[in-house]
Amino acid sequence: MVGATGIEPVTFPMSRAHSTAELRAHFAGACKARRALFKGKFWEVQDPRQRPRRKPWRPPDRSTYNPWFPAPYAAQPHPPVITPASLPTNPIEVLEPTRHSVPLVFASPHSGSFYPPEFVAASPLDLAMLRRSEDCYVDQLFSDAPSLGAPLVRALYPRAYLDVNREPYELDPEMFNDPLPAFANTTSVRVGAGLGTIPRIVATRREIYRTKLYFDEAERRIEGVYRPYHRALAGLIARAHEQFGFCILIDCHSMPSTGLPVTAVGDPRTIDMVLGDRTGLSCAPAVTDTVDAFLSQRHYRVTRNNPYAGGFTTQHYADPGNGTHVLQLEINRNLYVDEATLEPRPGFSVLKADIGALMARLVALAGEWGTALRPERLSAE
Repeated sequence: MVGATGIEPVTFPMSRAHSTAELRAHFAGACKARRALFKGKFWEVQDPRQRPRRKPWRPPDRSTYNPWFPAPYAAQPHPPVITPASLPTNPIEVLEPTRHSVPLVFASPHSGSFYPPEFVAASPLDLAMLRRSEDCYVDQLFSDAPSLGAPLVRALYPRAYLDVNREPYELDPEMFNDPLPAFANTTSVRVGAGLGTIPRIVATRREIYRTKLYFDEAERRIEGVYRPYHRALAGLIARAHEQFGFCILIDCHSMPSTGLPVTAVGDPRTIDMVLGDRTGLSCAPAVTDTVDAFLSQRHYRVTRNNPYAGGFTTQHYADPGNGTHVLQLEINRNLYVDEATLEPRPGFSVLKADIGALMARLVALAGEWGTALRPERLSAE
């Protein structure tokens, strides 16, 4: 405003009817009324001494809150978390021989049959349907390996829970609430088919989960199940190398009697065994030829690399040039198990005896193959 001395600072207009002290008292009363309004009692002002104390701070509930991701992820229901009490003490089992006396290692990655109760509860499928992807009793078919001097490693969790015959992070982004890390392989053929490290479907193409998962759950399974299996398998291969100079790994699987790809030779239901050596890249021909001839002599119909040429284990560990030979063996389930009830058929004992004889044949020939299967080391000149 303009006064006798020129421009003066502008202040709140004060009525001539109220003094400064009165305005201050009015302002203090308004503040108390505002605080009372937020307490839900606008008609009275509470005594501060009567106000209830604030509740002590509590950490957020991690089952419904994710501090790394904002809403809407935090607002979505979190799937059941599997508690340590429900887990086996070891996610794998290694059946060791008294002495590792032959350069052979056997692996059964898909015969695991421990289904955590929380995992089953989180699925719309019952246990019988979840087991459709299981390689039932394959570990039992090869259980004579330790008596022949070779170790057998087997996963205890089923492939519907986590598939150890995959890359560690073959994950489908559509299965997760939160973004996957950049290093995850989200574009592989197996992911596209719903059969990644954390499968989306079972063998009957039914969806496994009701709701989406969080990446921390996938990480927990990978660290708790996947990595122990591959540490054990890599250790057995390294031990065979150290003792014998080379290693033959037989990766043991089973396959459904129907629903095989149309590229299979002839009627898929007549295929008994499929040998997968990645068309000769993962294993010395002498090993594949021996297994093929032996099984054919036992009147099994055998095909090679069609429709199964080998999975992650065959691709990752095979290095024939450095003495690591990997052969995948797929067995038709109809030979030994009722695929509807998953009960063993009478032919189970016959097949087990034939598998035992095959392993004995490989043990007998391993010594003869030593020179041919050991890595060729060229000295520099």
